[in-house]
Amino acid sequence: MTTGQFELFLWIMIALAAVVFVALYFVKAGYGMLRDGRWGPKIDNRVGWIVMEAPVFVAMTLLWWFSDRRDDAVRLVFFGLFQLHYLNRAFVYPLLIRTPSPMPLGIVTMGVVFNVLNACMQGGWIFYFSPEEAYPLSWLGSPQFLAGTLLFFAGMAINLHSDHVIRHLRKPGDRNHYLPRGGFFRYVTSANYFGEIVEWTGFAVLTWSLAGTAFAVWTFANLVPRANTIWHRYGEMFGEEMRGKKLKRVIPYIY
Repeated sequence: MTTGQFELFLWIMIALAAVVFVALYFVKAGYGMLRDGRWGPKIDNRVGWIVMEAPVFVAMTLLWWFSDRRDDAVRLVFFGLFQLHYLNRAFVYPLLIRTPSPMPLGIVTMGVVFNVLNACMQGGWIFYFSPEEAYPLSWLGSPQFLAGTLLFFAGMAINLHSDHVIRHLRKPGDRNHYLPRGGFFRYVTSANYFGEIVEWTGFAVLTWSLAGTAFAVWTFANLVPRANTIWHRYGEMFGEEMRGKKLKRVIPYIY
């Protein structure tokens, strides 16, 4: 693949994200509290998360290992930040799930496909298609890297805290739904998604790349419509409480 072909691939992925963004306002993502009878046979959600998220960790590792740039300091930092997220998402987060529930194989399969493509986007840019001189050691002191890293870790902290809140909403055996409280749940009903959007926006900034931007766009396109569906579902369940708190969907004070 040439650099031009790789850039075309990134633009196609961004265009597909726009299509997905619109489609998800009409088609529910059938997992979590929005699961339904569609999207194929079901497997345990803990297994599903590992199967869905581990491929991006493995693929990114392979892209790093076979690259001539695998010892480049700045690119190693990018790689480490990316893998830090997926180390949690693929191998820690699933083991912390307290309430097992079914996850459709159709959702898992789509997740695997996107995650492998995303590894190709991020690993391809970082280790193969970015100009050799794009990331000198001085990049680690650049405004883009510093601001992006701050956003990345702020988003990760929000995401991890929000996941913790959601995990502890129920006691063992309890199947009821509760309105999350605390942290950024004081402002939005999907604080975990807000954290992830901030995190990958930060990654796009710290790498200052079209590849990072493509992933940030996909994160927004996938999570914002889902947050909208959850907001409406919570409205049906906890309307009075939500109106009192004036909760937004995913972006505090805005949407």
